[in-house]
Amino acid sequence: MHVDADDVVVTQGTQQALDLVARVLLSPGDVVAVEDPGYRVAADLFASHGARVVPVPVDGEGIVVDRIPAGARLVYTTPSHQFPLGVTLSLGRRRQLLAHAARHGAAVVEDDYDSEFRHEPRPLDTLHCLDPTGHVIYVGTFSKSLLPSLRLGYLLCPPSLRPAVLAARQLTDGYGPPHLQAALARFIDEGLLARHVRRATRVYTERRALVLEELARLPVAVVPSAAGLHVAAHLTDDAVAAAAVVAAAAREGVELEALQPLGPGIREGLVLGFGATVTGSVRPGIRRLGRLLAGAGGSPTTPGPRRRSPASR
Repeated sequence: MHVDADDVVVTQGTQQALDLVARVLLSPGDVVAVEDPGYRVAADLFASHGARVVPVPVDGEGIVVDRIPAGARLVYTTPSHQFPLGVTLSLGRRRQLLAHAARHGAAVVEDDYDSEFRHEPRPLDTLHCLDPTGHVIYVGTFSKSLLPSLRLGYLLCPPSLRPAVLAARQLTDGYGPPHLQAALARFIDEGLLARHVRRATRVYTERRALVLEELARLPVAVVPSAAGLHVAAHLTDDAVAAAAVVAAAAREGVELEALQPLGPGIREGLVLGFGATVTGSVRPGIRRLGRLLAGAGGSPTTPGPRRRSPASR
């Protein structure tokens, strides 16, 4: 994206960016459309501002635009790597969503939380790039590319909203830690962030390939994805409960997350994060999961994949 420095509002992570948007745009009772399944922290944050949060289903092309309420004041979406399923919002759906926003005067929040890590060819243009009418607010974070503990993110908002967003930023906490911001700015200017992302992507792509290779042997259906640090998979045995699998895996040293708390109406499934694990532990960890799914138990002699929750933003 080509933007000016003045277009960038620095925040303390994605959550503050979303909070600023909610403070500026939402009044109690306003309708906010969110993906289902989706990032529950965002839904809870909008609800805390008095918004009426309406879940909108997600399919293989991303959020189903036809199901977005006409009166929605704001639409929250993760188009590059849908959280948690991982699908990419298709170009047709992107254009449809932007047309919906222009027709109904809605704001679209594009949360691009981990698209730096692409494992397949060049991604589609962001909604922000495709938006000719200034309805898209782009939110980014360094929690995935660097460290969650940095608490550094940013948003790009239309010029008409910028004064109100900056005023809200001043009212909430004044400003973030300038020494960290200055260090990160230098890190970017010297090309070190780009170099780090390239190296990290090679490592994550290797881990992802191992995850997919091992999952192909298990009774699961992997949801296709092209980016990010986690993979989602549906359980193919209707008699198996994901929550029970997660609990049993934890006892064996394998950390997973169930899909259902992120969208109760979807099929039983698992979220497998590989960002904070060790590459050598991927195969033994998933094979241990396979033994659990087969009902054969398994001995925790080799550490399973440990990860930071994919919900950390």
